[in-house]
Amino acid sequence: MTSAVIVDAVRTPIGKRKGAYAETHPVDLSAHVLGALAGRTGIDPALIDDVVWGTVMQYSEQAGNVARNAVLAAGWPVSVPGTTITRACGSSQQALSFAAATVASGQQDFVVAGGAESMTRVPMGSNTGGDPNPPSMLERFGVQGFNQGVGAEMVAEKWGFSRAVLDEYSVRSHELSAQAIDAGAFDAQLAPLAGLEQDEGVRRGSTVEGLGKLKTVFKEDGVIHAGNASQISDGAGALLVATEETARKHGMRPIARVHTVAVAADDPVIMLTAPIAATAKALKKSGLSIGDIGAYEVNEAFAPVPLAWLAESGADMERMNPLGGAIAVGHPLGGSGAILMTRLINHMRDNGIRYGLQTMCEAGGMANATIVELMD
Repeated sequence: MTSAVIVDAVRTPIGKRKGAYAETHPVDLSAHVLGALAGRTGIDPALIDDVVWGTVMQYSEQAGNVARNAVLAAGWPVSVPGTTITRACGSSQQALSFAAATVASGQQDFVVAGGAESMTRVPMGSNTGGDPNPPSMLERFGVQGFNQGVGAEMVAEKWGFSRAVLDEYSVRSHELSAQAIDAGAFDAQLAPLAGLEQDEGVRRGSTVEGLGKLKTVFKEDGVIHAGNASQISDGAGALLVATEETARKHGMRPIARVHTVAVAADDPVIMLTAPIAATAKALKKSGLSIGDIGAYEVNEAFAPVPLAWLAESGADMERMNPLGGAIAVGHPLGGSGAILMTRLINHMRDNGIRYGLQTMCEAGGMANATIVELMD
């Protein structure tokens, strides 16, 4: 079957909660990257067959159909449709999977995949008017509810990660993010907005000693606290997807091929372990080994997540989140999948890395994994 390619990708700098984007409507976050993507690629927006958009808290300013509203806010032709989806934190990574399948099957020529979240203006959990987990579901697993933070504590305990190990990893995230910013590693992929030109959340000078003063959140004698968890943030990213033939026909030079996609699920109580299964599934489908992958973006929802993935996958620590991650820069839920993929393919292009892999944990115990291949 014909494969899909990512022609180009762009993202906003990630803003911290109540930071640079506090006055920016989430639809305008989305519209901004749509406009930037069209400007970078030179595509006539009228050629775009669909916009598939990830947004998690579909409530208030993110209610309705963010994708369609963003198309209209961006000034694109009214003929361009859009649909908004959710697979929790993996929403815009799933958007890329849907877009890739649609163009590869020949149903459409150009699809924009992406997502956005304003966690400042539409706080996490605000879309839940009641308990979405019925007694039958809770009884099945013998719990009173599901909580990602509690899951992170369970992961840390299962793999034997001490607080010091988690905090050391968190300091690494800040250090690598700061180094990447200073080196201009993100400059070419960013569409600055509201005066913000680089990711806002990086805390330079973070230390294990400093993090050690923070109070744990989910368990009194636990290991998870605000400093080793992803930051609450705002941001958006967008990718133009087509087949290689379609892209080259329009004079475009794609960055990467969507090589293999997979989605997996695991225990919803511990919740955060499915990236391990999704990665194994993607590697098996692709015929590649973990050693073939030159860079991995494993979303830093909580520090135990990438560390457990690393332990089980046998991956090289140096190749994992080489430019830092969500602990340092933030995790704007529905936008993170597109943002991580934008970071990944640019890093691959900058360093001549043939294969890259992206994976992230998702509420309900799910995970997406996507392998991409650098184009010649």
